[in-house]
Amino acid sequence: QQGGGIGYDFSTLRPKGAAVKGVGADASGPLTFMHVWDSMCRTIMGAGSRRGAMMGVMRCDHPDIEDFIEVKQEPGRLRMFNLSVLITDDFMRAVKEDAAWELTFDGTAYKSLPARELWDKIMRATYAFAEPGVIFIDRINRLNPLNYCETIHATNPCGEQPLPPYGACLLGSVNLAQLIDNPFTTEATIDEQALAELVGTAVRMLDNVIDISNFPLSEQRVEAESKRRIGLGVTGLADALIMCGARYGGADAVSLTRKWMAVIRRASYLASTELAAEKGAFPLYDAEKYLATEAIQGLDEDIRDAIAEHGIRNALLTSVAPTGTISLFADNVSSGLEPVFSFKYNRHVLMPDGTRREEEVSDYAWRLFKRLYGADVTLPDAFVDAQGLSPNDHLVMQAAVQDYIDSSISKTINCPESITFDDFKDIYMQAYDLGCKGCTTYRPNDVTGAVLVAKKEGDEPELPLEAPAKAALPKDLGDAGPVTQLFQPLDRPEELPGATYKVRWPESDHAIYITMSDILEDNGRHRPFEIFINSKNMEHYAWTVALTRMISAVFRRGGDVSFVVEELKAVFDPRGGQWMGGRYVPSLLAAIGDVIEKHMISIGFLQAPGALSDKAEAAKMQIAAMSGNMAGGGGDSADESNASGGDNPGPEMRLRQCPKCGQPSLARIEGCDTCMSCDYSKCG
Repeated sequence: QQGGGIGYDFSTLRPKGAAVKGVGADASGPLTFMHVWDSMCRTIMGAGSRRGAMMGVMRCDHPDIEDFIEVKQEPGRLRMFNLSVLITDDFMRAVKEDAAWELTFDGTAYKSLPARELWDKIMRATYAFAEPGVIFIDRINRLNPLNYCETIHATNPCGEQPLPPYGACLLGSVNLAQLIDNPFTTEATIDEQALAELVGTAVRMLDNVIDISNFPLSEQRVEAESKRRIGLGVTGLADALIMCGARYGGADAVSLTRKWMAVIRRASYLASTELAAEKGAFPLYDAEKYLATEAIQGLDEDIRDAIAEHGIRNALLTSVAPTGTISLFADNVSSGLEPVFSFKYNRHVLMPDGTRREEEVSDYAWRLFKRLYGADVTLPDAFVDAQGLSPNDHLVMQAAVQDYIDSSISKTINCPESITFDDFKDIYMQAYDLGCKGCTTYRPNDVTGAVLVAKKEGDEPELPLEAPAKAALPKDLGDAGPVTQLFQPLDRPEELPGATYKVRWPESDHAIYITMSDILEDNGRHRPFEIFINSKNMEHYAWTVALTRMISAVFRRGGDVSFVVEELKAVFDPRGGQWMGGRYVPSLLAAIGDVIEKHMISIGFLQAPGALSDKAEAAKMQIAAMSGNMAGGGGDSADESNASGGDNPGPEMRLRQCPKCGQPSLARIEGCDTCMSCDYSKCG
């Protein structure tokens, strides 16, 4: 499976208000560029409901860091981004010593504030809105065995792969839950020999993936092949611990985890040295510099000796990814190193037609225990889910794994909504002190929502507490037919009839295509149900998507939707309209309104205009009177008037739409287009 996601370091962009040399202007700041990237990501088709994925990071000493911390607190802003602050060792010392902290750019200090004040902003933001996370960037670079030839500035969107420019994730995972012998007994243990053999196979497989992958950019291929970085991790860790009787976050769980991860690290390095002997070391391998790094110095002596003798095929080998999809395909084992979210829960699944469906899901270890011991047997104490864990339980497990991981870890510390800020505020500090390379938290909030919802026993749909108000009941409108009430959305059938219309706006190089779909009501009447607008001109993308979603929502609510046409046709472009089909259209939106009106008429939802409105009729009569053509007015006949070649319109002349007020009361009088419903005149 291939996917796409990018990490960006916005620290290199000038802060808001900084002078731009040579043009006499001020910089708009990194956040404005982030919104551009966010819009770009929305246009890129990805898997599932998320169209793209990005990690946005900013250094803790950037002058705009305070705005960066708070930017996602408004719903809808930068939803394609995960955000993290790049935390330096100097900043952490300043926080602990309660020292001042300067926000600087390009050698210029913009602001000084207490380091603890900035740290508190980070913690309060992540407590209330689940972002930003933190990345301990100095630690990442210090422990990088390639720090002699690269500097890391950002990570991939999930945080488990700190990467240089053009770096790519090549990830795989070992399912620990499948390697437990005698589960749920006192003899339960992992088969370490099978684990080591599986790791060796996985390393060879991932090394081959480098050679067969289709990299979008040639620079990505060069980067991947020159360092041959892979990321072998685990999934099903929490289920494996449960099967061994160890409570997640407890001392036994930490001990077992460290033991298992040590096996994985050792087996992966030895497998890579064997590959180096067989195929050669990675091209940028420098034995002296590589072996001297802090990360490699922490390996067992025999592993270092093997590297010195044969080299190593892959510069970095291990990483723990989220494995959300992998864990589902592996019979819904716990994902990555995360605890079991809930032993039974509802998952919101995106269907191929764009709708969402709730599916009840159960955990692998829970199902296995019930199958072995019966549905009525009480679960052992090891069966603990994320809802019953403290932040410290998460942190000690992350730290235990991190000690054996080359790259980093994707880990979210899920906290109950009821946790107090006092209990929450030290999580990131503890993560730093325990040696983690980064940390992310999630506490339920209204802005981010959730994909998974824990299922509570006895949950029932809420019933209305009061009868509907009398005014909300359907009214008897005689022969007008039934009315679809506004609180009764129309259900979408599998197939809908419709029509597509081509509109070419004179100012645009590309036409827009408007597709209208209809639904058949019980009374046999067609009514519009949804609208889509497409064009090669990406300038129109954002507002056409917003417009069609809003109009479609109005159509689906039912009721009288003819006002949509009226509102669109009344929109005027301040730059001026265009002549289309021999008449003046005041804006592209008005042209879209014309198409919707045309379609509504074609399906019988609206009547064709057979007569003018009262106001327009009065204007027409006024024009005729000015021309001396009122019946009985004693003037020349209409035919005579028109034959004379004058500018005065006859009573049967079709009036045009006024570009100012929108009324069909524009006529040519004394050589000028003049509206009789307002004060508009093309001659001024």
